[in-house]
Amino acid sequence: MLIASVTRLPRTLLPVIAAALVAATSSVHAQDARGVSLESKKPFAAFSSSAERLRDSIVLKAKGSVGTRYKLGGTKPGSGLDCSGLVRYAMSMLDLALPRTAQKQAQFGKAVPKDVAALKPGDVLTFGRGKRISHVGIYVGDGKMIHASTSQRRVVETTITKRSPLIRQWKGVRRFVDANTAQLRDSILAMADSLR
Repeated sequence: MLIASVTRLPRTLLPVIAAALVAATSSVHAQDARGVSLESKKPFAAFSSSAERLRDSIVLKAKGSVGTRYKLGGTKPGSGLDCSGLVRYAMSMLDLALPRTAQKQAQFGKAVPKDVAALKPGDVLTFGRGKRISHVGIYVGDGKMIHASTSQRRVVETTITKRSPLIRQWKGVRRFVDANTAQLRDSILAMADSLR
């Protein structure tokens, strides 16, 4: 199970896996204020926060694109981005080869509820009419997303909590980070438990 999970992982997660395995096979010691030696009860605390760091990296890459001019079919910040090009660019932090179109990107990752309270930074929001997905954006937290706006002709940060024509077309949410990391975390924790 672990080997199958690891072979499907992006290369950027392999150092995290290695660190988690090292933590699992060695005890972590620290001293309290009185100098008494303490053994860490949570050797995987750093690993569990790695998903959050990955999400933060996606958000930082998306925020770095704010102001980039809109270009239909654009995939590089230097020459311009469209909505799906922005998502592909930001998700390159995960070493994912996402499809080119918003419609196809909306089929990847894990579907999560369309609830602002449940969103996590790095989630991909999908928009469209009927069954067609025609736009995507990246949730960055605090009720905001970054997307390549056709009306403003650039990549912008906008709120998703106010009524607008775009928000009325909000179809769903796709989560890319948790789709692989949850399975991997469970596999590594199970393996680590068997080592102790």
